[in-house]
Amino acid sequence: MKSLQILVITLKQSLDRQAKASAELSKVPFDWRFLDAVDGRKLHYPIQEYQAQKVKKLLGFELTPNEIGCFLSHRSAWQSCIDQNVPTIVFEDDFVLLPHFEQVINTLLSNPQDWELVRLQALLQSKDESVRAYDQFNLVANQGDPLGATAYLLSPSAAAKILKHAIQIYEPLDHFLEHYQKHSIRMLATKPYPVDISKVETTIADRPNDRKPTKGWKKNLRSLNRQIDRVFSKEPWFPK
Repeated sequence: MKSLQILVITLKQSLDRQAKASAELSKVPFDWRFLDAVDGRKLHYPIQEYQAQKVKKLLGFELTPNEIGCFLSHRSAWQSCIDQNVPTIVFEDDFVLLPHFEQVINTLLSNPQDWELVRLQALLQSKDESVRAYDQFNLVANQGDPLGATAYLLSPSAAAKILKHAIQIYEPLDHFLEHYQKHSIRMLATKPYPVDISKVETTIADRPNDRKPTKGWKKNLRSLNRQIDRVFSKEPWFPK
């Protein structure tokens, strides 16, 4: 019986990235496979899972087509985790494995009671608190959102919980993974991270570099819209 599944989300045409991912994963003794990414540029609108006007009201901006495709791709990975009923590492297709990667994964797999969802990389530094100390690394809870979803490990139970709350798409995938108030899964992290994404340029998310935080009256209006949604919706998108 398999004890681990590794999925690498990649666009069919991204042959160079697939070659790099193959070279990285040849360094470790784990089985893995590619998972076809949803190309957001080829989606036909309107998309059932995405309510553009409601997203704009409650998020403050709309998601890009490739952000929607990214989310749909990861949903497929979560479903595979459930179907195979084994812990699953989900990769996007541009990453570098650090020397302690294998040890980190083996340690986590040997201690499944300690986690449900574990971040293996980050775009930003974040303050954290230790949850469990192992020999070569710590399992921590980040106090902020370090961003990025290029590599993470999840259990089948976690996959089922987050998939249940991901029927509708209303925020970027990496924010959703950290959205504890919504899906009740505490996303932990390993420190130091065993995956490096410092030079990553993903092909399945196209978040604008000039997307600025919502401020002023727009932020106040967004807060009002979220409060209305909390009161009148059976499943509010942004519960407190």
